[in-house]
Amino acid sequence: MGVDDTQTSAEESPAASQAAPEVALRPWSAFAYYDFTMLWLGGTAASTAMTLRLLIGAQWIYDETGSAVTLGLLGVIQLSQIPVVLFGGILSDLVDRKKLMAMTQFVSFVSLLALSLAAFSGSLAVWHIFLVQGITGMVNVLGGSARPAMIARVVPRRLLSHAVSTNTATFQVASILAPLAFVGVYELFGVSWAFTLAMVVSAVSVITPYLIRVSGKPADSTANVTFTSTWTSLIEGVKFVRRHKILPGLYLLDIGVTVFSFYRFLFPIFADQLYGLGAAGTGILTSVNGIGGIAGSALVLYTAKMPRKGVLVLFATALYALLLIAFGSIQIFWIGIIIVACLGATDAVGMVMRQTVVQLTTPDRLLGRASSAHSFAAMSANHVGQYEVAQMSAIVGAGPTMVIGGLISIVVVGLIWKFVPGVSSYHYTPDAERDAAEDGSS
Repeated sequence: MGVDDTQTSAEESPAASQAAPEVALRPWSAFAYYDFTMLWLGGTAASTAMTLRLLIGAQWIYDETGSAVTLGLLGVIQLSQIPVVLFGGILSDLVDRKKLMAMTQFVSFVSLLALSLAAFSGSLAVWHIFLVQGITGMVNVLGGSARPAMIARVVPRRLLSHAVSTNTATFQVASILAPLAFVGVYELFGVSWAFTLAMVVSAVSVITPYLIRVSGKPADSTANVTFTSTWTSLIEGVKFVRRHKILPGLYLLDIGVTVFSFYRFLFPIFADQLYGLGAAGTGILTSVNGIGGIAGSALVLYTAKMPRKGVLVLFATALYALLLIAFGSIQIFWIGIIIVACLGATDAVGMVMRQTVVQLTTPDRLLGRASSAHSFAAMSANHVGQYEVAQMSAIVGAGPTMVIGGLISIVVVGLIWKFVPGVSSYHYTPDAERDAAEDGSS
């Protein structure tokens, strides 16, 4: 049954308790809510700092070693995050989400400080970056599920799709700001000042969670977190996702495509092998990818009333696959810029739609665990894909690797369409979403 935005329960939309103006649906509508603005600002700072950390580390390693395989090992290092993701979802369903975000971002701040000091002292080594990426990654994913789980608390339900789209664009904004800053600082002042810049940005992400006024405590949370409660919570989350008619298919789609096509944070390889460029090429490709991502996220805002969101995900993914083939086949830089921007757009459409479905079909008390399952799928695919694509690029070249990834992605889309019918048949209706969130079955 539908629920009026002004009379929504705390579990379904805690933002209803905020005094906020009634606004028409616009791309910027969610920013009418102070708490969402603070959440977005913190997320932008966190994503920008993370992107800077990954870009700086990747470029410095590639400059120092000239090895695509060594760069790909960053993905292997970050696989250490995967087991932690699930527990991050549990934590965000049991403890104060605002404190969890702040504490985990503080670790990122300290890690960047350590890298900056090592670079200034002239003692920076590849293993330092590997170590920091592993530690920071594990800690950050503990709080990674808290931010999306807070979205339903800071805006009313009618703005949820807009808020998810805008929040997803956060990463894309970071993908524009970070490379521009990276190119300027890294090229002009070196790796030490680049890490210092990332550290300063990270400090913002530590502060902003405390500026959010709405409670960060999830509905039905318990005061004491024990091994038994944690294990029980994990099992409950697994059961919810497993019996869901849509979510498993979306997660499998993400994994199947990304493992063979991951290109983010491997732009040093593509800039070098496809176009013969260095850090400047890395920065430009990363920035235009982010611009495309913002365009894709904005496009989703105008599809809010389209019911066949599952089909949109599949078509966006299929188009993404075709663009991968073009990316690997055409080694002309200005055309590559256009293709990479379009890759960002189609990727964003699919990502926003997946996250929106998770938000709308999951009750508040399970949002952290459902979000962590999504993160588990995405991050596993990203890190495995980073290693796989780097290895393939070293063996057959970056261009053929992208072509192969595109062809495999087309096959994956076809398999999901045929064998997981819940995705292609998914229709958005407010009543259906509410029923799905209540019974956990979609």
